[in-house]
Amino acid sequence: MALQTGQPAPDARVAVRPREWVSLSEWFGDRPAVLLFFPLAFSSTCTAEMCAIAEDWSAWSDLGANVVGISVDSPYVNVKFAKETKAPFPIVSDFNREATRAYDVLRADLGGLLDVAERVVYVIDRNARISHVWQGEHPGVFPPLDVIKEAVREAA
Repeated sequence: MALQTGQPAPDARVAVRPREWVSLSEWFGDRPAVLLFFPLAFSSTCTAEMCAIAEDWSAWSDLGANVVGISVDSPYVNVKFAKETKAPFPIVSDFNREATRAYDVLRADLGGLLDVAERVVYVIDRNARISHVWQGEHPGVFPPLDVIKEAVREAA
């Protein structure tokens, strides 16, 4: 079960590139953050989600949010995935499952693939608190991006 609104946003270390680690909290505070947990790079719904945000980047930029994609894929895979989806936002690796555990979105089994992230979107407000949570009924459900944009506006 994903974390709930009102809770403090947990911090965790993720890799932005091979051997380059950052804390999620670096994206908290000055403006809202959108954490896009997704199961696996290059899968159909994950690719569609990252491409949809990239293609509508001006709208996301106008919201002033720090958008971050997060999967358990290796940093090497996520660098390539970000390039191929033309993501102007970071797609980071939670290969060690620190963030997926902290946000309670680690799925034990996805069709035989063990310990991948659920498809969950968190909006974090300027006070580093969770202000909105969306979780798909299953990993193949595409998130309602307009609803998430409205939650970012409210968190600003």
